Amino acid sequence: MALAAGTSSFTALTASLDEAIEAHRHYVAVREGRIARLKCQLLDADTANLSFFRWNGEIYKEYKAYICDSAIHYLRVNLDWAERYGQRNGALETRLELAHLMASAGMYEEAAELLRQTDKASLPSHLLPDYYNACHKLYTELSFYTLDDSFKKHYQALATHYDDSLMQVLLPSSPLYLERRETREAAAGHPDEALSINDTRLAHAKPNTPEYALVTYQRSLLYRRLGNREEEKRYLALSALTDIRLSITDHASLWNLAELLYEEGDMEHAYRYIRFSWDETNRYNARSRSLQTAGILSLIDLTYQAMREKQNDRLRLYLWLISALIVLLVVAVGFIYRQMQRLSAARNKLEHANEQLQLSNNIKEEYVGRFMNLCSVYINRLDTYRRMVNKKISAGQMEELLKMVRSREVLDTGLKELYDNFDTAFLHLFPDFVDKFNDLLQPEERIVLRKGELLNTELRIFALIRLGIDDSSQIAEFLRYSVNTIYNYRAKVKNKARISREDFEIRLMQIR
Repeated sequence: MALAAGTSSFTALTASLDEAIEAHRHYVAVREGRIARLKCQLLDADTANLSFFRWNGEIYKEYKAYICDSAIHYLRVNLDWAERYGQRNGALETRLELAHLMASAGMYEEAAELLRQTDKASLPSHLLPDYYNACHKLYTELSFYTLDDSFKKHYQALATHYDDSLMQVLLPSSPLYLERRETREAAAGHPDEALSINDTRLAHAKPNTPEYALVTYQRSLLYRRLGNREEEKRYLALSALTDIRLSITDHASLWNLAELLYEEGDMEHAYRYIRFSWDETNRYNARSRSLQTAGILSLIDLTYQAMREKQNDRLRLYLWLISALIVLLVVAVGFIYRQMQRLSAARNKLEHANEQLQLSNNIKEEYVGRFMNLCSVYINRLDTYRRMVNKKISAGQMEELLKMVRSREVLDTGLKELYDNFDTAFLHLFPDFVDKFNDLLQPEERIVLRKGELLNTELRIFALIRLGIDDSSQIAEFLRYSVNTIYNYRAKVKNKARISREDFEIRLMQIR
């Protein structure tokens, strides 16, 4: 029978806790029964059907606060399934859930890698809270466990950043929004305001549910800030009692209560609760939880077994050594992770530089070759023209010669050949330039080339810019237009863009 928060004395609650601990195997059997039934449903499900994904998800929910390794396993199965069958949203949601769980369990590098694999910009809006919440959880955990002050400040800043982002995308009425707001008020030194928010949450939390266990635990933290030790103990007991009855092994209430009772000298209850909590923590099997419980366990155990002082001293030494090794491991992982980030950034920068250098070499090779060929053609043509002029002068055909000189045919033919050569060379380097350039324009403003036309004047202007010739006077000289005309062309095209003028030129230079 659930005990009401307003009427249960602490003495009655400890008696109920003792009974629940004695009966905990029954509660475990209830959960194991639910898991067994779900696994039977999973065996009957077609692995190619969405029902397989759903049954896996239900099994994960049962393991989430019960056995961490199994919860991670079923999430991984679902992630593989969603990726294999193209369920994009399912894969994204599962990856974020897995990242949050791993961050909670102390698997920080794995959680960070999952978040790095997630492109925030492509996330559906309904998954943004999950993304920010996972990031906030990761950096909160890292800031808590690191011993290095500079790392601690860095992680705290990141945790605050993602918490701010999370609050911006949550509905003010959502449970997570209220939880985060309560935490913020408490951290800001406003425990009364935080308690008022907790009142609202507690009113909506049904007894004997995971939500009730969480809200009562967080309420105990508020009473700790207020210095109300009796209420702190009472709500810790309510939370711990709910955890045991629901077979939730990922808990903090019971070992926090054990620590308070130890400080008050109630060694019998303190030892019983901390031993049970330690067993449950081992069942859950998350390294971060083991680290949290290890310190208070060693202290209570040492006092309780005072008559075996030598044995307890040895145990405490071992626990501290393990704790120190874990801390060193966390610091080492953090250092390695940071070095890997630096190496990755340097490698990306080098690859980009090599790509730009290769493109520059290709441009030089293409245009130098064509330039040499054109020079040879024009020299031959000029020599032919010279001989023809000489012949006509010798023959006294001055009128015909004058008519040839006044004609633009030779000039126009030469310009057309020049532009055709330029267009061909440019499109050889950037074969998709026209399509990608049109993608930057509004649909109704896209450039349509005439039959047989490779580039028109507008495209030629921006082709020159893509090659690095940005000076309008140089462009005007090459295309035989006035500088004002080139300016007008550039402005006209940018006004047709579907993006900002600044982004237009950046995107233009990114065309490959």
